[in-house]
Amino acid sequence: MDVFLQAAYEEALLGLKEGGIPIGGVLVHQGKIVARGHNRRIQLGNPVLHGEIDTLSNAGRHPASFYRECTLYTTLSPCIMCSGAIALYKIPRVVIGEDVNFPGEPEFLRSRGVNVSIVNDPDLIAMMKKYIDENSDVWNEDIAE
Repeated sequence: MDVFLQAAYEEALLGLKEGGIPIGGVLVHQGKIVARGHNRRIQLGNPVLHGEIDTLSNAGRHPASFYRECTLYTTLSPCIMCSGAIALYKIPRVVIGEDVNFPGEPEFLRSRGVNVSIVNDPDLIAMMKKYIDENSDVWNEDIAE
C-alpha cells in the first residue's frame, strides 16, 4: 500500500475508533496531502458526510484549477454522490483502495474522463467486510444494495 492510500486507511481507522463507518480519504496536490477525511455519517448524524465528501470539505476553498491538479485516494469505491462531487470538481485521478465490498461508480468516473485505479488491497477488503458483517443494520441504512 502506498503512502497516500495508507493515510486514507488511517483515516478509516480513525472513523472506526469514533464509532463510525471505516471509510477514509486523502486529497493530494502536487505530491502533498492537502486534506484528510473519513465517513462521519454516524458520528454527526449527517447522511451526506461520506469519506470523500468529508475529505473535500476539509480541503477548504480553492480555485477550480487547484482540484484539476489533485488525486483523491479513498479506501472504498465512491458512491454516485461522491463520484458526482469528484466529477464536479474535475479531479482527474482517483485511487480506490477496494471495490469488493461495494462496487461504487468507477465507470461513471471514467465516463467523465477520470483516471481510476483500483488497488483491492487485502487489508482494506478485510476491514470493510468485517465492518459490514458486524454492523449490517448501520451499513444497510445508507447506500447498501
